[in-house]
Amino acid sequence: MLVHSRGARRALWAVFLALFLPLFALPLLVVLGASFATHWSSVLPSGPTLANYRSATRGEALQALVTSLLTATGASLLALAVGTWAALAGAALKKRGKRVLDALFVLPVAVPSVVVGLSVLVAFSQPPLLLNGTRWIVILAHTVLVTAFAHQSVSAAISRLDPAYEQAAAALGARPSYVLWRVRLPLLLPSLTAAAGLCFALSMGELSATMMLYPPDWTPLPVLIYAATDRGALFTGSAVAVVLMAATLLVLFAVSRVRTRASYR
Repeated sequence: MLVHSRGARRALWAVFLALFLPLFALPLLVVLGASFATHWSSVLPSGPTLANYRSATRGEALQALVTSLLTATGASLLALAVGTWAALAGAALKKRGKRVLDALFVLPVAVPSVVVGLSVLVAFSQPPLLLNGTRWIVILAHTVLVTAFAHQSVSAAISRLDPAYEQAAAALGARPSYVLWRVRLPLLLPSLTAAAGLCFALSMGELSATMMLYPPDWTPLPVLIYAATDRGALFTGSAVAVVLMAATLLVLFAVSRVRTRASYR
């Protein structure tokens, strides 16, 4: 910490906690409390029960969780492949070309996600690429929305790479493909896993574009949470939201372990 005075550090911690708790922690704690409740008592949820979680971990909710996990995994892998390829190609471009490439990938993030959903819906509702009404249009929309984050993360990592490793491999006669697969990509592995985790988390929580595209047999969990709260099932919706958070955090924890091991290779 840049502040060396004990009193100043305590004041900074007090300000941080005063801002963090009301803005971030308290809403999550309220959702967690509501997931175990049956009714509201004054301003707090009351009536402890596990029935909400029984509803949130079976039937339609369980199927929606599996759908979200499959969608997020597919979108993350596609986004990582496209974003990494673009970042590697952009590293060889001149400054102006790299700026144009960066702008193209950031564009889906610069506009509301509902606009991206509408664009995907219009673009893939006619042959020869008729994806409307299938699960693939949802995965495609999520890929479009999260690829920018994969591209930016990998681009930043490439700019920090020490070129000495690649130069040494090339000097020893290694082909460019060998340098890419055995030198460059292993050095980028920690950043690749971090980008995959970020894309996964963003896809798991995506709602706006998904609402425009999902077919009845491919309903992700955020849509189910919205539907539950919209019809007044607030406590069940809170339990489903906690399940969504827990599933996302577990996957991110696993990705973090992989990233840590990759960093020490």
